[in-house]
Parts: sequence; C-alpha cells; structure tokens
Amino acid sequence: MSCCAPGTEMALEVDRAGQGLPTTEELWLMSRSLGGGLRQTDLSVPGVHCGACITTLEGALKTRPEVDRARVNLSSRRVSIIWKEEVNGARTDPRELARAIRSRGYETHLFAPGEEDGDQTLKKLVRAVAVSGFASANIMLLSVSVWSGAEAATRDLFHWISALIAAPTLIYAGRFFYASAWNALKHGRTNMDVPIALAITLSYSISLYETITHGTHAWFDGTVMLLFFLLIGRTLDHMMRGRARSAISSLARLSPRGAMVVDADGGREYRPVDEIKPGEKLAIAAGERIPVDGRILMGTSDLDRSIVNGESAPAPVKVGDAVEAGTLNLTGPLTIEAMAAARDSLLAEIMGLMEAAEGGRARYRRIADRAAQYYSPAVHLLALVSFIGWMFVNGDFHHAMLVAVAVLIITCPCALGLAVPVVQVIAAGRLFQNGVMVKDGSAMERLAEIDTVLLDKTGTLTVGEPRLVNGGDIQPSILATAAGLAVHSRHPLAMAIHDAAAIAPVVNGDIREIPGAGIEAQTQAGLYRLGSRAFACGDAGEATGQSEVILSLDGRELACFRFEDRLRPFARESIEELGRLGLSTGILSGDRAPVVSALAKRAGIERFKAELTPRGKVDECAAAAEGGHRVLMVGDGINDAPALRAAHVSMAPATAADVGRQAADFVFLHQGLNAVPMAIDTSRRAGRLIRQNFALAIGYNVIAVPIAILGYATPLIAAVAMSTSSVIVVANALRLRAATGNVTEVAEQKAPVTLRPVGSAS
Repeated sequence: MSCCAPGTEMALEVDRAGQGLPTTEELWLMSRSLGGGLRQTDLSVPGVHCGACITTLEGALKTRPEVDRARVNLSSRRVSIIWKEEVNGARTDPRELARAIRSRGYETHLFAPGEEDGDQTLKKLVRAVAVSGFASANIMLLSVSVWSGAEAATRDLFHWISALIAAPTLIYAGRFFYASAWNALKHGRTNMDVPIALAITLSYSISLYETITHGTHAWFDGTVMLLFFLLIGRTLDHMMRGRARSAISSLARLSPRGAMVVDADGGREYRPVDEIKPGEKLAIAAGERIPVDGRILMGTSDLDRSIVNGESAPAPVKVGDAVEAGTLNLTGPLTIEAMAAARDSLLAEIMGLMEAAEGGRARYRRIADRAAQYYSPAVHLLALVSFIGWMFVNGDFHHAMLVAVAVLIITCPCALGLAVPVVQVIAAGRLFQNGVMVKDGSAMERLAEIDTVLLDKTGTLTVGEPRLVNGGDIQPSILATAAGLAVHSRHPLAMAIHDAAAIAPVVNGDIREIPGAGIEAQTQAGLYRLGSRAFACGDAGEATGQSEVILSLDGRELACFRFEDRLRPFARESIEELGRLGLSTGILSGDRAPVVSALAKRAGIERFKAELTPRGKVDECAAAAEGGHRVLMVGDGINDAPALRAAHVSMAPATAADVGRQAADFVFLHQGLNAVPMAIDTSRRAGRLIRQNFALAIGYNVIAVPIAILGYATPLIAAVAMSTSSVIVVANALRLRAATGNVTEVAEQKAPVTLRPVGSAS
C-alpha cells in the first residue's frame, strides 16, 4: 500500500532497510525551480509533533551541503526544503534529503496538498483517553478499600485486580508515549516522552513486585492517573494543531479542476488546470470560476471578485480587463488569454501567503518546546542522583528505587501540562456562552498580547447588506418602476431596491440585463435603464461616500438611489471599548477611499487604508509587526484569509466566507461587534490565570521534589501530590467562570445568523 495521499500514484523505490522512499526522478519531477540554481521540494513527515522534532529535522537537513534552507511546518507536518541543483559541479541527488530525514527516525513521502491523516490519530487519542480514564476510575475505587484498611488476602486481591486493569491500559493507552520514547532513544536522542515512559513503567513494575511479595502498598492508581492526565494534554494539543490545514484546503477547492482551451482553429479541448500554459485561450462560461490569471479577449460580464477586494458587489469587466484565478464569472461568457500558470496565479499566491504565515506562527510554540528539551535530561539526572545517593547512604536497593520512581512521578509535567489547556478550555466555554467560538487554544494567549485592532469593512465592521437610504425622497411610482426592473437581477443593489419598494409591478417590454452595466427595458413609454450613471445617463458623475444606482428614461435621469451598508450592532460602542482597553483601531478595506472614509467617520475610527489587495492587507499587518505592534485582524472575506493568517491573532464573524471562518482563530456568532472587546478582555484574564498556574506548578515542584529526594514521598504520595497539583491548577482556572468584564453585554444578541456560502465574501 502506498503511503501517499489518495489519488496520488507514485512508484516507491525500496531502500536497503526495506522502507519505501520516493525515487530520485520523482523528487526532481515534483520539485519546483526557484531560479538561481535552487529548487524547492515539499516532503510530508507524519511523525512530527513537537518542537524537538522540528529542531531535529531542521538540524539534520541543514548539515547537508546541498541544502540552502529548510523549514518544518508543525500544523501540516511538512518540511519545505530549498536545495542547490549542483554542489561542487555534481548534480544533486534529492533522495539524500529524504534519507537524512529517515536517518533521524521519521517516515517521509512526497507531500500531496489536501492529504489528511489527523482525524485517525485524533480518534486513537480520544479512545486512549477514554480507556485510561475508565481504568483510573475503577482502580481508584479499589484503592479506597485498600486505604480504608483492607488486610492480607483482600488487599492482595484488590492489588491483583488493579494490576490486571492497569497492564492492558498501559499497553493500549500508553503506546503513544512508548513509541515516541523508543524512537527517540533508538536514534540516540531524548524527548519529553522518555521520562513519562520510564515513570509509568517503573511505577507499575514496583507495584507489581509489591503485589507479588504481598507488600502493603501498590501504586497502580497513581500510574494510570498519571497516564490519563498526560493523554488529555496530548489530545488537546493535537486538536488545536489539526485545524490549521482546513482553511488552505478550502481555499484550494476554489480552483477549478480544469478549463476549456480554445486552439487556433476554433477547436475546444478540456484540459486540467495544471496543464494550462501562458498564452493559451480559455472559454469561461457564466457560473464558472476563472482557472488562471488572464486577460479578457472577448465578452463582457460581472465577476464576483470577493477573493480580491472583499466586496460583495459584482464587478463589471470588459475586453482588455485583467481577471484573477478563483474569481467567479457571474453573467456572461468570456474568452480569456492565460497570463500565468496555475502555480503562479493569484489564488496560489494567497495560499502561499497563508502557508508562510502559518509556518511563521509555529515559532511562537518553539520557544516553550525548546525550553522543554532540558526537562527530560534534568529529570533523568535527578532520579539517577537520588538513586545513587540513597544507595550510598543505606545500601537498600529497594528503598533507593522507590525514591527514584517517586522523583520521576512527582516531576512528571502534569500540572505544567494542564496549566495552559485547562484555562483555555474554561475560557473557550465562557466565550462560547457569549457567542464566540475559539478554534485555536493558543490564540487566546496571543489575543491577550495585542495592542492594535485592524478591521475589514464590508461584512465585518458592517453587516454586508446594502440598504436604500433615500427611498423616502423618491416618488413611490418611480420607486415601484425601479423595483419592477430590479426583480430581474440578483445584484445586491438591485435586491435592495426591490426590498425597499412596497410593490414591484410587472414591467411590460423587452427586458435584458447587460453584464457589468445594469438592466435595460424597451417599453411603450420608452427605454428604461437601471444601473450605473454611465450606463443610464452616459455621465460618470463624481465619487461619493455612498454607492448609487440611476433610473433613467431615454437617457433622462428619473431618480438616483443611494445606498449604504449598516454598521454592525454596537459597532461604535465596541470601538470606544477597544480604546478603553488601550488598543488602537484601524480599517483595512478593498473598497473605494470615499466609501471607507465615510464609514470610518460613522464608526469613530480615525485610521484607515482603502483599495487594498490581499497582499496589501498582509503587508499592512507585516508593517505593524515590524513596528513592534501585535495585531488582531478582524475580517470575513476570502481576500482577508491571508491577512487573518499573517496577523498575530485573527477573528471572523459567522457570516464570513467559509475560507475566512476557517482561517480565523475566533468566530463570533452574533451580529454585534462587541464580541471583539469581550474576547480580548476574557483572553487577558485567561493570560493572568495561566501565569498564576505556571507559578503554582513551579512552586509545587520546588516544594515537592526535595521531599521526594529526601525519601519522604512514596510513589503513591508522589502520584497524589502530582494529582493535587493538577487539581489546584484546575481550581484556579475555574475562577475565570465567575469573572465579569466591563465590556458591553451580548445577551441582547441571541438571534441566529445565516452562514454565507463560500463564494460570497467581503
């Protein structure tokens, strides 16, 4: 069976160890030229799960002379390697890169976009948590009887039952730690799973020895309890990382599988998008997505360009206009000339921006992971010194071993491991009660650190639904006529006119919608036109802070309909609350400057940037970061997805495009914008509790470890102390439930919202 993703058929060459690696030819074929004698290869490494793995892999690759640089993406479990085509005049064999990874004990194969294996691993972890929790509860019930004074045969019976429950639990639920520890030791390194595997193994072994020799105490309960708590932490961590790929996968689905290529003789051939070359002509029917960046040769239409500018209003295009990959052709057939290959298109660029931002984000986790590298050898050394010291003091092997095991158990990082996740879970519950979903637990830590909030305009600061603002100034008969014409279009502004009118009479005549212009109706009264000013009257007019639609009869203006997008509920109050929290606020929008300026004044925001592309929004976030600021990006559109990824932390409304929701760290469910300051306030409180938990966990170790080393803590006491430290940490975290902030209440906003389909964004 191939280890590649489904749908990817690759011949695997078997190396001398009998394990499959991609062939040299495959690696050359699947690599991408970067110019200057450099190529890039992406390899999947499913076994990567912590910072130590990242350091090991990047270190192994950087020692190779052909490697220019390498970066491991923890979320996608992928390593991107940029390597030289030639070294000292010899052609590079990229298979040596795969061998370097394999030599460190990691399986590897060619990376296929969209491959998913996290769900199976998560299911295994959840089952392991359930098994260890069930076993821990049952062994604790038996232990209560032993602690209550059970003697002789009864005590031995309970110990044997506990041993029979604990043994398969350690094998099944503990296999994650055992496999990781053995793989590390086999390749001459260590990790955090080594002391855990040693602690649970030695604790069980000594407990079994005590049971066989009819000893008074056994510590099966402490062993399984330790395993249970550690598995909870591993599962939470896996769940948080597993969601990082979903946004990029959804964005990839916006690209069509192929397109109709028109040859010089007029013949047509459907061809996969990866085989489309620059200069070829493509026929794009209404309702199809543009496969590659191009230029219109024939036809006019309206495009949904929300992936580019974030605006829900369709944009008219004509011959000579540029079109971008991923945009949706709405109204008319087009013939375009491909200007770039699929891998160089705008859609590919947006995906690349998201990948780059995601890879950079992993650095925040690495600081803690690298610090944790010193924990494992320190624990081993401490236990060994304790064992040797007691052997030297009294020469009692049994007592010295008990002390060493107690040190291993009492120093297990359970409280430290729970210090962050338990607060995140409680904070996530509090946020959910107020209509905010947390998609990444680590995001709350980052949200507590921000000093700047940047908001998208349409669909984020506003509700994304234009409304007619001057309907009362227009004669009812004229408004009714416009509504009768507007009913023939699905344009958002036309729909707003139709919704504003009391009646929409049937307009008799030859009615047609002209892509990119408006609606035209030839009637007995004359030629009615409803659309842009240039289309209706032949006059471009002046740019204003509002969108407008003109109704004309034979070129004479009958009415000018003006629209504006409504601010979200509590938008102005939320901006004021952000100011009280010490945060600066700005707007990043792809809309026209006059419109953005007018909305900024209504919302009470002084700083704004208009007419930004997806790259422009990312650049603004990057510029803020270079200036020492930590940015919260709030956006809802496909075009916002790279900025949502690039920002320090991100948030999106539930009405956002699917890609925008998946790219964000938070999603707020209610209409009100006050979810933003409420989430910030909760995250700051959670951050304070996390720091307190770290202090409690470290303080526990400072007190408990010397007691264990001095021989005053048996493995049972060590397990109880370890569990007590965990309980204290959890109890401290529960204080967050009672915390109340000074932000605007969201209880008034319980009305559900309708999720917008993928194609619409702002």
